[in-house]
Amino acid sequence: MAQTIAFIGLGNMGLPMSKNLLGAGFRVYGYDLSANALEAFSEASGKPFTNVGEAVKAADVVVTMLPSGAIVKGVYEGEDGVFANAKEGALLIDSSTIDVDTARVVAQSAADKGFAMVDAPVSGGVGGAAAGTLAFMVGGSEEAFERAKPVLEPMAGKIVHCGQSGNGQAAKVCNNMLLAVSMIGVSEAFNLGRALGLDDQVFFDVASNASGQCWSLTSYCPVPGPVPASPANNDYKPGFATALMLKDLRLAMQAVRSSGANTPMGARAAEIYTEMDDAGHGGVDFSGVLKHLTGAL
Repeated sequence: MAQTIAFIGLGNMGLPMSKNLLGAGFRVYGYDLSANALEAFSEASGKPFTNVGEAVKAADVVVTMLPSGAIVKGVYEGEDGVFANAKEGALLIDSSTIDVDTARVVAQSAADKGFAMVDAPVSGGVGGAAAGTLAFMVGGSEEAFERAKPVLEPMAGKIVHCGQSGNGQAAKVCNNMLLAVSMIGVSEAFNLGRALGLDDQVFFDVASNASGQCWSLTSYCPVPGPVPASPANNDYKPGFATALMLKDLRLAMQAVRSSGANTPMGARAAEIYTEMDDAGHGGVDFSGVLKHLTGAL
C-alpha cells in the first residue's frame, strides 16, 4: 500500500515537489495558506486540507517546505502543528532552508517526542523542483536518512547524507557562501580584464582552462557570450535571485556568529549583496553583481 505523505508549504518549490511525489504513486495530502496553491494542488490530484493538524494526522511522512526558521518552528511546535497531531512513528522531513540552530532545536524536539526527523534543504531552484532533479543535503541519523531516501528520490537528482541533524542546513549555507564569494571573484576578474583591454571571450578561454576555473565561471558565467545558458545572456533575469542569495548569506553569517568561525570573505560577500539588494536589485540574478561592482546596476 502506498505511503501517505503530508506536504506542508505548496509554494514555488513545494507545489512541483508534491506533484513529483504524486507522480511516483504516493498519496499526498497538502496544506498551504494560499487558496490558489491549494487549488493547483487539488488539480494535480492531491488532497488539500485547511489546517496543518488535519493534513498530518493520517500521514506516514510529513514534508515541510517553508520560508523561515520561525515559521518552521511554529508549524512543528504549534498547538495545531505537526508534533501535536502527527501519528506515532511518522517520519518528518524539513526541506526548508533555515538556520542551523533552529534546525537542530526542532530535530531535538522531534526526537524527544519519539519522531525520526531529517533536515533536507535543496539546491536546484524551481526548475529542478519541476524536473525532479533537486540536490538534497540531508542531516539526521543513518536510520532516518534511509527511511527518507525513497520519499526524496522522486524529487531528486542527487541525495547526500551530510551527518547529524542540522548538517544538511550547514552544507547548504557553506556551499552558497562559497558560491557568492566565487561569483564576486569571477566578476572582479572580468571587470579588471575589461579595464586592461582584455576581451571577455579571450579571458574566459584562458581562465576556464587554468587555475581560476570554477562553476561560477564555466557554468554560470557573469558576462554575456561565453556560456549561452547563463542569465547574463538574458538581461540577468534569475536564475537565482540576489534576494535569495542574500537570504542564504545571512543564514551563513548567523552560523558564523553561532560557531565562532572566521569567514572574512563570506562576510564581505554578504555586505556586497546587501548593498545590491538595498539598491533595489533583489530581483536581479546574483551574477548581476558584475554590473553592481562597476556601478552599472
